[in-house]
Amino acid sequence: MMKKLQTLPLLCISICGLGQIPNLPTTSRPNASSFHNYSNQNYGSPARSNVPSVPHGGLYNQRSSQIQQQNARMMEEDFRKVAQEQELRNKQENYNRQQALEDSYYDLPTLSGKTGTQSYYDAFNKLSGLDSDNFSVSEANFIVENAYYGDKQNYNQFKSDIQKTAKQLLQKMKERKQDTENNTDKNLMIFEYLSKGMKLGGVHHKAIKYDFEDYMGAKDWSKMFVSKLLKTGSGQCHSMPLYYLMLAEEMNAEAHLAFAPNHTYIKFKDEEGEWQNAELTNGIFTTSSIILESGYIKSEALQNDIYMSSLSKKELMGQLYADLANGYAHKYGLDEFVGKTLDKALEYSPNNIYANLLKSTYQQAKLGYVAGQLGIKDLENPEELQNIRFYPRALALLQETKAQFNNIDNLGYVTMPEGAYEEWLGNMKGEANRQKSEAIAERMRQINAEKQRQKQQETLRKAQEQKKKESQQSKEKAQYFPIDPKHL
Repeated sequence: MMKKLQTLPLLCISICGLGQIPNLPTTSRPNASSFHNYSNQNYGSPARSNVPSVPHGGLYNQRSSQIQQQNARMMEEDFRKVAQEQELRNKQENYNRQQALEDSYYDLPTLSGKTGTQSYYDAFNKLSGLDSDNFSVSEANFIVENAYYGDKQNYNQFKSDIQKTAKQLLQKMKERKQDTENNTDKNLMIFEYLSKGMKLGGVHHKAIKYDFEDYMGAKDWSKMFVSKLLKTGSGQCHSMPLYYLMLAEEMNAEAHLAFAPNHTYIKFKDEEGEWQNAELTNGIFTTSSIILESGYIKSEALQNDIYMSSLSKKELMGQLYADLANGYAHKYGLDEFVGKTLDKALEYSPNNIYANLLKSTYQQAKLGYVAGQLGIKDLENPEELQNIRFYPRALALLQETKAQFNNIDNLGYVTMPEGAYEEWLGNMKGEANRQKSEAIAERMRQINAEKQRQKQQETLRKAQEQKKKESQQSKEKAQYFPIDPKHL
């Protein structure tokens, strides 16, 4: 196929050669005998009455013929230039068509004609317009989810529900006489609300349940959405941590998303500066050792911060781009939009393991398509694969795909089977881990209570010192003015 493509320019040149120049009529050269003999010495002499009159028509015809020949040459040159310009245009058009045809071999077929894809292009532009270091998690996540729904969701309603719950949680803290400025207390309140449920505004809210049905979103990608969680009261390890971050954002609490194999959870610092792991799928606080018990976290993964590391705001934005690409792929398939969006995700978070895994899937699909276009049907056949060396761009794509897989290996990724993930989640529900969780939470509460007591004592001490200072100033003033000036 490529060989045919390479012969295309030669064919086009032969077909679209110089345009044929028209045969212009030429004026016959004048006959010398048609001119009178003006060399006679008596020419012009008035004394000779027999001298014939000057034949004006002959000179005029000569000049007219010269002008016609000159015009003919100019027209011929003009036509030649037009033909040359047309030839150049034809060559350029043929080259452009060839390039477009060749480029089509190296790009996945676009899916832009499918209904709803424009919503994803718009979502990409909206995310690009946000400040990656300072953005609203609620807004950015809504943009991602709304693209899947074709821009038919109501952001004001979505935002209002989150703000209302956050406001009620702060009010609950005041009722319990908790410090609404304390980061740990606010995180404990959010965690309790999601994992145990509570009464807010006179209404009892149940704990958010884990949705075990299609929890990976293989059949229905909307299972991953916070909007789905708000409607049904159930979610999984993707939507629950994101909802937690939205509530924390509205309550001005600091919390971060973190990854484990096939999993996300929440990390925040307590009053002693230690990181705490809030596991929402089981409603417990976990230690690092419990997360490591999955057996699918290599030391390289920890060194490269692909797991158990708190995401910065920019890294979280990278994850949202990965979610946007994943939603598009689930709804429509793979095309160049997915590659573009994943490149943006990796720009913000180069070691994001989920974005890297999606990128490898995209590149593998692209390589398979390109190879098929070039007549290489079986990439697993070493002998057939050798033919790719004749196509530099395809060879570069093959090398990029291999490099992507090597990068994933170097990051320390190990595939975790679905069954192993479910077993790990089940083990975390054990009584021993639940008791550890209660102990962790109680320790944080006691530390906070002690901190609050110390804060109250410090406030009281400062108030007493201020009162003592004012009393001393009053005594000093009385020494200088023993008699009240008002009575003088």
